[in-house]
Amino acid sequence: MSEQTNDRGVLGGLLDRASGAVSQVAAAGALIVVFVVLSIVAPSFLTADNLFNLGSQTSVNAVMAVGVTLVIITGGIDLSVGSVAALSGVIGVMLMANYGFNPLLGILGGLVIGAVAGLINGLLVSVVGLPPFIATLGMLSVGRGLVLIVTGAVAVFGAPESFRLLGQGVINSIPIPIVLIVLVAVAGHLVLTRTRLGRYAYVMGSNMEAARLSGVPVKKHTTAVYVLSGALAGLGGMIAASRINSGQPNFGEGLELDVIAAVVIGGASLFGGRGTVLGSLIGAFLVAVIRNGAVQLDIGTFYQNVLIGVIIWLAVWWDRYQRRKLAGDAGG
Repeated sequence: MSEQTNDRGVLGGLLDRASGAVSQVAAAGALIVVFVVLSIVAPSFLTADNLFNLGSQTSVNAVMAVGVTLVIITGGIDLSVGSVAALSGVIGVMLMANYGFNPLLGILGGLVIGAVAGLINGLLVSVVGLPPFIATLGMLSVGRGLVLIVTGAVAVFGAPESFRLLGQGVINSIPIPIVLIVLVAVAGHLVLTRTRLGRYAYVMGSNMEAARLSGVPVKKHTTAVYVLSGALAGLGGMIAASRINSGQPNFGEGLELDVIAAVVIGGASLFGGRGTVLGSLIGAFLVAVIRNGAVQLDIGTFYQNVLIGVIIWLAVWWDRYQRRKLAGDAGG
């Protein structure tokens, strides 16, 4: 009986990984189709300036999506990334404009703010025992409130011109935001595939109680993934602030929708245990291309939000369908 159960578990794991790969391929196929269609129907879409802007715009969501991927793999959710990004961005700019920090220290300050917010999220989930949805929803409100308090709801200016390099600079004709996407993606992939944190994240997402009974330090690693998510939200906020060389208190409103959509579209399961950095990057670029193309075609933001919401519905429905089918196959 134990051998049969083990065989079913192995089969289920193989089928689940295959299902995730199928979702990634489908997202990549959709990205190619949308890209080609927009290249035909929107003449300005394929221009060098627009593609440069598209890459820079995508960098914010893509960097943040890597952190949210880690959280979702554990079976959690982070609804606070938009507010945390805004808070990190305005405080990072304030450190430079009001206290004379150089850009590197200002950027580091923004990352620290994001990491602290992530730490609070992680402790609320792992120690206090709040559901991730509630913990991060609270941080969404707290973060947005703090942004308005520290700025007085007024944009923050005065950062050095050199700060623009983070969001607008190039290295050998390659935009620095694209370089950051690659660096963060490689680091995220290594964390998921080569570290204990990555292995435990998948185990916790697949069965949290079994992970706990197996001796996995669940509280420690749950907190760690939220810290990483917060830090990367902070980096995303600093990239966004750098693009306009200012801290905007209204930045990031609704951004968590795009980030979570990117992760789910890329094959991660909101029920935990499945997800990859590559899939999330594909999802981030797909969402960015859809939004960019909508602007090119003069489609309003309201309609864009409806479209992204429908895509999330379809992605989660597809995940549930696959899980039911896999459970039937493994059980049979």
